[in-house]
Amino acid sequence: MKESTELIRLDDYCNKVNGKEVRTINPPLYKGSTVLFQKYEDLAMANRGQYDGVSYGTDRLPTQRVLEEALRRLEGGHMTRVFQSGINAIINTLFAFTKSGDHILLCDNIYGPTARFCKKILSRYHVEITMVPPSVGADIVEHIRDSTRLIFLESPGSNTFEIQDIPAVTAIARERGIMTLLDNTWATPLYLKPFDLGIDVSIQSITKYIAGHSDVLLGSVTMREKFAEEFQKFYRVMEVFASPEDCYLALRGLKTLSTRLKRHERSALEIAKWLERVDQVDKVIHPALPSHPEHSIWKRDFKGASGLFAFTFKEGYPEAKLAAFANALDLFGLGYSWGGYKSLVTVAKYNRSCSSRYPDQTIVRLNIGLEDPGDLMEDLKRGFAALQ
Repeated sequence: MKESTELIRLDDYCNKVNGKEVRTINPPLYKGSTVLFQKYEDLAMANRGQYDGVSYGTDRLPTQRVLEEALRRLEGGHMTRVFQSGINAIINTLFAFTKSGDHILLCDNIYGPTARFCKKILSRYHVEITMVPPSVGADIVEHIRDSTRLIFLESPGSNTFEIQDIPAVTAIARERGIMTLLDNTWATPLYLKPFDLGIDVSIQSITKYIAGHSDVLLGSVTMREKFAEEFQKFYRVMEVFASPEDCYLALRGLKTLSTRLKRHERSALEIAKWLERVDQVDKVIHPALPSHPEHSIWKRDFKGASGLFAFTFKEGYPEAKLAAFANALDLFGLGYSWGGYKSLVTVAKYNRSCSSRYPDQTIVRLNIGLEDPGDLMEDLKRGFAALQ
């Protein structure tokens, strides 16, 4: 055999050494476009769409499938599929389950990119969008039409942290044959079980707490059996797949999720209670605080709180003062996203289609990381001092 041919044959590999299977704690990292069939009969089945193995690199390589199964079990759903990012998971889910002429309801405090996609892209396909109050419950009935296809919730909502009465919404939706979707990224499947509350589709930004290290972009969609076949057909036609490296890192993050989330929760609550005593602070917006308007719903439905919350100032500081506050911080990084080990801060105002609890108020959102909470409070003191 010529050397040029031998070089190609060097890619043959196996997972056995001296006849013994090699098993590591973490799964192998599979990468590739071509997946070789063992025999002609398998190829023939793939050509007919009947092959139940992996037929190509876009067909969910094993690392992705391991992550999907781990998330499915954690969520308690029937099927999970992983996407390249959280917003990608949301976009594809909305495309999969809507058609021209449908009407959908979006909670008004939903993730900004979700709302923008619906208003600027999905509406082009003649899907009508109605925003509903961010603390909606049984009053969802006032917004439902004959053409309403689905209701999309996020509880607590992005940036302003209102909580919906999920069981009240899902009970009404179920009576009328309307799908319910929930972005459950804030609580993760550890602290909120959407399917126990009647939700049909649970969406996670794996980028956040599940991965936990701000170095992964992934999203997941888990659903009841009723919708699994329809979604799987859409997924295969679109040839969606996720990065094997990111799936590997997300699996690693899952192993420490419980430990990390408890630390995020404990530190954030300590800092939130301290902020309630700071002179410059008006409202601390944290669902686990008794002062939160939906605290009773949080206690009923949630098993814990994560490390993301916000506060408002008593004064309407000008831009220069806000800049002084933010720039004085050292441990808090200025940046989007959350759920990672490093503490982050954003400072902004948020417009709502429905009435807002914080009209024209600046909201400071804090992602409390894994630093010592005492050090983080000292860092915030520097920011408050810069407001003087």
